Amino acid sequence: MKLKSPYLVKPNAKIRLSRIATGDTGSFKHEDAAASVLDRHREKLAELQDTFYACQHKALLIVLQGMDTAGKDGTISHIFSGVNPQGCNVSAFKQPTPDELRHDFLWRVHSQVPPRGMIQIFNRSHYEDILVPRVHKLISSSKLEQHIGDILEFEDMLHDNDVVVLKFFLHISHEEQTRRLQSRLDTPDKHWKLSESDFRERQFWDEYEAAYNHLIGATSRKNAPWFIIPSDAKWYRNVAISEILVEALKSLKLKYPKPTLDLEKFKL
Repeated sequence: MKLKSPYLVKPNAKIRLSRIATGDTGSFKHEDAAASVLDRHREKLAELQDTFYACQHKALLIVLQGMDTAGKDGTISHIFSGVNPQGCNVSAFKQPTPDELRHDFLWRVHSQVPPRGMIQIFNRSHYEDILVPRVHKLISSSKLEQHIGDILEFEDMLHDNDVVVLKFFLHISHEEQTRRLQSRLDTPDKHWKLSESDFRERQFWDEYEAAYNHLIGATSRKNAPWFIIPSDAKWYRNVAISEILVEALKSLKLKYPKPTLDLEKFKL
């Protein structure tokens, strides 16, 4: 599957997130101009998903990563509102439970891999399990590289078994994160979204950025590419990601399966 996007990360690229724009809005000058495009993308996604679900030749795994408040929940709700919920699931990966910690770090992830015909969205993912330990120096450099190798092998295995893997880093600025956190503080209906970790981990912004620089560059591959999506403008984030998803599903050139019964016998 060949995808063209200005946000595609080439294999083994040297990533410097601090040098990549977070406020880019492509060819759109304002939100209103993008609204109709997003509507078309949602309609096309629903159409393509119907074929995808019917033929059951491929599975699609969508990975969403980003700093706190980057918009993972919003991405899911705005892009996938029109798809058939029978063919789409979401898995959210939080801090590992004691039972999960007793297993290998990919154990809890593998059980959430989609079967053929299904779209699975990871709200955070297996990358959390090497990202946080690196930032907080809970893992050695050699073990980190070993786990990166494990992830590459894991994603290769998924590809070999007909799982299309697309990974999106929602790239926001530190200033935008400040605005979003303040908005949550100022809005009672958004207080439920706040947690102590939002403010605690914010102190490690530079460390998280350095970790993502390394992880994205080391794990973007032809069969499981990363896309760094400018996400300060939520509306553009949605358009950019939905466009990539539409093109990815179109490139599979899937068709409805042939009927398994003789339709001539059932004419009314």
